[in-house]
Amino acid sequence: MKITLPLPATLTSLFVVAMEQLLFDVESFVPWRVSGPYRRAAISALGSGALTVTHHRTPWKPAAADLTDDERRRLRRTRQHVVLAMTAPPHRLPAGVQAARAAARALARECDGLLLDPLTGSTILTCGRCAGEPTDFRLDDDWLSWDVQVHDAATCPPWDPADTGVCDCLRVTSRGLRRFALPEVTLDGAGCAHNLCATSLLRTVAHRLVTDHLAYVTAHPDATERDIDDFLHIPASDQPDGGLPFGVRLTPYDAELGELGRTGTIRRLKIGPAPGAGQITCLKVGPPSGFPGSLNDWLCATQSAVHPPLRLIDPARTSAMAATSGIAA
Repeated sequence: MKITLPLPATLTSLFVVAMEQLLFDVESFVPWRVSGPYRRAAISALGSGALTVTHHRTPWKPAAADLTDDERRRLRRTRQHVVLAMTAPPHRLPAGVQAARAAARALARECDGLLLDPLTGSTILTCGRCAGEPTDFRLDDDWLSWDVQVHDAATCPPWDPADTGVCDCLRVTSRGLRRFALPEVTLDGAGCAHNLCATSLLRTVAHRLVTDHLAYVTAHPDATERDIDDFLHIPASDQPDGGLPFGVRLTPYDAELGELGRTGTIRRLKIGPAPGAGQITCLKVGPPSGFPGSLNDWLCATQSAVHPPLRLIDPARTSAMAATSGIAA
């Protein structure tokens, strides 16, 4: 079965820098003080209107932000904020949002501000090894966060590794895939003891989706929609120590009808064991007739696996990836 994903003409991605005071003209600062490989892109985007920089003399009040106590204290001390918005078509990803975030990093360093990503609901480091925007695109460079929810009415018994069917109160959902014109992904109905395993699985799925999607939109810049299979193949190269490939099932999921956690309007794909996928090394999906156990049984099969690092996605090579990966138009 195919799942049709609409491709918008443009996407807008926001970054916010909250500060106590702004002692210089922000429009003259951005993008001339952006260092490294993103300066030219930032100058071009600002000149064309794709990148806008707006100074607000009011505190920033984030919604559903996942901040540490120290970050909340810093945010309470701020009195002003600047919003950087990048609007670009999907085939300009990820370079466009990288240039915008590079400009936001430079501004946050200059005014000792707190850099926030409203889409992920988290902050982005602007000091030490993370002072500048990385040259290569990695999905794990703060482009995703995870919304972990437990059913309000859950009364979970003490966790017993041998009893995987007693709890189904956990829902883990990505935050950030919308930036790439993709639905968010969620794993719903697992045991709350399997939080790390569920997040690891979703991270692998998100990496595969983004890699294939960037290749497709680069090769098809005029496309208005994209069809993907409801069976997602995870190749051996995505597995630790070159393990065997496996698959997961993708089904459209309406968050507003979900029984667990908060409701919302984010489009999600629900992740589950892939029926008929054969033998599985890491996830152990089960026999071709379908996995006979519960979602917790499936997740428990991955407990001993070491999650592989996310591979680099080189935007310059996405067209070549599309040509060699056999992705259907």
